[in-house]
Parts: sequence; structure tokens; C-alpha cells
Amino acid sequence: MPIILKNEDAIKKIAIAGNIIYEIFCHISKLELTGKTTEELDKIIEAMIQRRNAIPTFLNYRGFPKNSCISINDEIVHGIPGPRVIKEHDIVKLDVGVTYQGYIADAARTFPAGEMKKETKKLLSVTKEALGCGITMAKAGNKISDISRAIQQTVETNGFSVVRELTGHGVGKQLHEEPMIPNFICEGPKPEIKKGMVLAIEPMVNMGGFEVKTAANNWTISTKDGSLSCHYEDTIAILEKGNINLTRVVES
Repeated sequence: MPIILKNEDAIKKIAIAGNIIYEIFCHISKLELTGKTTEELDKIIEAMIQRRNAIPTFLNYRGFPKNSCISINDEIVHGIPGPRVIKEHDIVKLDVGVTYQGYIADAARTFPAGEMKKETKKLLSVTKEALGCGITMAKAGNKISDISRAIQQTVETNGFSVVRELTGHGVGKQLHEEPMIPNFICEGPKPEIKKGMVLAIEPMVNMGGFEVKTAANNWTISTKDGSLSCHYEDTIAILEKGNINLTRVVES
């Protein structure tokens, strides 16, 4: 599948979708998460997306039954919202996709419920730093592998591990487009980054080993060793010089 370059109009629409996600994250960050169910959060997200005349991308994607992915503690990604109650000291990973006029933005954040232990704070801090380092390398003329290298080096230098089975990806009219963006250096094609690419960069970082397991629901992916995992993601558009983060506030 070829890499699809986006024009200015497409990037503006992705930015609008990205702004909606940014608003959702800002709202969630102000809530007291302890005592809420993941279903309650999913309903809040659904309402905020619909209020902006947009569509929750994840709903019914390959059969996924909810509007967002909400994963807790050792769950890495694809947690299905439901009756689970968030407890004090949990870390809550919120992954949201929004479709606006046919174009998609995708982003994730990790939210603490109450106070965190020192090592948990470090996990979140390093994952955010890894995302920032990856974004810095996302510029025309570099290779996708430059993003991968920056993320892996940041994570492993701090004593954590990056998930191998899941990657970042291109995004646009489809949720998952080429190129795939591993969070580690691996064999295979290393495409050049070009103006017009839109990339969802998303380090998934484990406190323990990088091995994973899939739950009986065939969706939720967790660390194999039960260690905590953290997830941050932003959607980035490649410009002539540098990039722009479309899941922060961007003028539309």
C-alpha cells in the first residue's frame, strides 16, 4: 500500500479532528478519575465528539464496540470501556480517534488516578519524553527509522522497554495507513519522511519486559509480565520545514 501524501485541505480537516481530541484530553485531565467507570468516561468522550459534529473513529472499527480505548495499569492498548471502576493509584490510558469530514486524527494520553509512586511518575515522564524525541525527528528528509531510533534510545536509556508488536502509523482517510512507525529499530523498509505525510507517533512503554499477551476478548493487549505500561500518541503533519502537531490546538 503506498504512502498517501495529504494536501492543505486534508491537513486542516485532520487538525479540526485533532482539536476535538485535545479538548477531550483537557476535560478528562480536570476530572476526579477515582471511582468512575471506564464506561462513564467513554460516554463523556462520545458526547464531546458528537457535539462537534464529528464521529468516534474507533466505534465499530473491525468490530470494536466502544467509542474509545481505555486501558488500565498493565493493559497497554485496546481496553474496552465497561463497568470497571478506576481505583486510586491506577494509571489510565485513553486512546481516542475522531473523524471529521472524512479525515481522522488519533491520539493517546496516560492519566494518573490520584498520587503516583516515584517509579510510575518516571514511566510517564520518560514516555512523554520519548514521544517528544520522536516528533523532533519527524521532518522531511529524515527516515522513519530516525523516529524509531529516537524513541527506543530514550526509553531504554531510562531502563524501560518498548513494545515490539504494536507500532505507530500513517493516518488520514483511514485509521491505519502506511508507513508503519516502529518504536524500535528493526529490519525492513525505512521510508523517507516527506512533506504531506501525516503520522500517528505513539510510544508504548513498559516498566518491565516488552512481551505482550492478548485477552480473551481478542482486543485488550497487556504486558506479559504484569508490569505497568504507559502510552502517549500525537498526530503530526510533515511540512516543508519541520512539522505541526495536529492533536494540540491548531488554527483551522
